[in-house]
Amino acid sequence: MNYQPLKYIYKASGDATANTLLLLHGTGGDENDLLPIAREFGDDLNILSLRGNVSEGGMPRFFRRLGMGIFDEQDLVFRTNEMVAFIKELAVREKFDAGKIIALGYSNGANIAGSTLLLYPDFLAGAILYRPMQPFKIIGAGVKTSKQIPVFMSNGAMDPTIDPADSRSYVATLKNAGFDVTHHSLPAGHNLTQQDLQLSVEWYNKLFEKV
Repeated sequence: MNYQPLKYIYKASGDATANTLLLLHGTGGDENDLLPIAREFGDDLNILSLRGNVSEGGMPRFFRRLGMGIFDEQDLVFRTNEMVAFIKELAVREKFDAGKIIALGYSNGANIAGSTLLLYPDFLAGAILYRPMQPFKIIGAGVKTSKQIPVFMSNGAMDPTIDPADSRSYVATLKNAGFDVTHHSLPAGHNLTQQDLQLSVEWYNKLFEKV
């Protein structure tokens, strides 16, 4: 496949057994955007922050879309495969454990993280999805994980871009696939709030052992 490398920032914790927090920005962001959020999860994590390879009017994204809320699903599959292949190669190069990656994505980044959960159900050790949408309109019943991989999701009840009913359906789909989903509908719009961060940090500290 004609995969391209992604621009990235990697910050090692100094412990080869550490978890790695994979940061995936929203539309128009870059690999620097979510670094301040990552600091809230402690200093015992490796940090890997990626920049999407797609440009929409000069704004970086992780995959193409056909319109607002309408994803180019063929490109999403390709870009997910490209990203996972890149991360696997990078794990060898940077010497972090590819089995201990927790994705943290916002909006467009949350959507490619969700695509990764569905296309590679056992690849991520966990995922934090801020303002996600279901990445594929139709998700086959064959998507299953036996690992009860924990997933944190938070949506804004006043977010004009995401239908709450669609969010509930997405949660049910992930649960049916075997993921351990914690979902919050917050009194917010599409932008992140302090409550998103606080709840996700508490979730992480409860479920993931400190090294």
